[in-house]
Amino acid sequence: MKSNNKVLVILAFFSIYVIWGSTYLLNKIAVAEIEPFLLAAIRFLSASILIFIIAKVIGLKLTITRQQLINCTIAGFLFLTYGNGVVVWALKFVDSGFTALEISAQPLVVLLLMLIFEGKKIQPMSIIGVLLGIIGIYLLVSQKEIVTQEGTVTGMLMIFSCMLSWGYGSLFVAKADLPSNFFINTGYQMFTGGIMLLIASFLFGEHWVPISNWSQPVLYSIIGLIVFGGIVAFTAFNFLLRVVSPEKVATSTYVNPIIALFLGWYFLNEQISTQSVIAAIVLLTGVFFINTKKKLTLYSRFKK
Repeated sequence: MKSNNKVLVILAFFSIYVIWGSTYLLNKIAVAEIEPFLLAAIRFLSASILIFIIAKVIGLKLTITRQQLINCTIAGFLFLTYGNGVVVWALKFVDSGFTALEISAQPLVVLLLMLIFEGKKIQPMSIIGVLLGIIGIYLLVSQKEIVTQEGTVTGMLMIFSCMLSWGYGSLFVAKADLPSNFFINTGYQMFTGGIMLLIASFLFGEHWVPISNWSQPVLYSIIGLIVFGGIVAFTAFNFLLRVVSPEKVATSTYVNPIIALFLGWYFLNEQISTQSVIAAIVLLTGVFFINTKKKLTLYSRFKK
């Protein structure tokens, strides 16, 4: 591998490790002042517009078929409107690090959905992963000091429903007719998902805060979510899929929760209990066993 390419690979891994891991913190900061569905709508609509501008500049065609637009809309709903928008809502009640840990069980959910909807057998190594994942989740959500806080249980349940949405979305996109160019595909999913989030914000009567009233931390968080959490990290992800093996890219599944836990503790004074640390070790070990068979799609980027 050429030295220039090595540098790009290192920077790309930094992006999917640290930037994606930091999106939980950035969402947590921003949702303190901006309503959750509006926040997610701003993020994805802005990112989609930037993607379309970049695509136009580099000469990519933006035209897609009617069926592809319908499928992009379905995927946008599963991944972004519900899958991400509700997680942002849950961050009003659940710590960012705790949220990242719960979401790290996503491969377990996808594996079980593949068994239910596609009849695919779970391999022995994956069975170990599933069992460890269940134990890890139990350790995570059974902490009295956490579940007794107002809204926490509801938030955790809604996050789990988002994991189901992402999981089903992963199965859907594997077979759906979508734009062949991955950049264009993501742009349309972000755009349609953002439109639906904007509609949800209106239907739920969210208060729209003008930009002039945003505090500096919120403004910087939104810029970070749009530019770095969206465009930069996605480009890095797409680049890595072409130059390194998929299992190396999938290591972000293990690193993101650790980054999120540390940032939440450092910047927001979120508490990390001993049981949470044990749960994280058990849960992430289970994810490792599941991923060893490479049965999962790599749509985890839509979680951040």
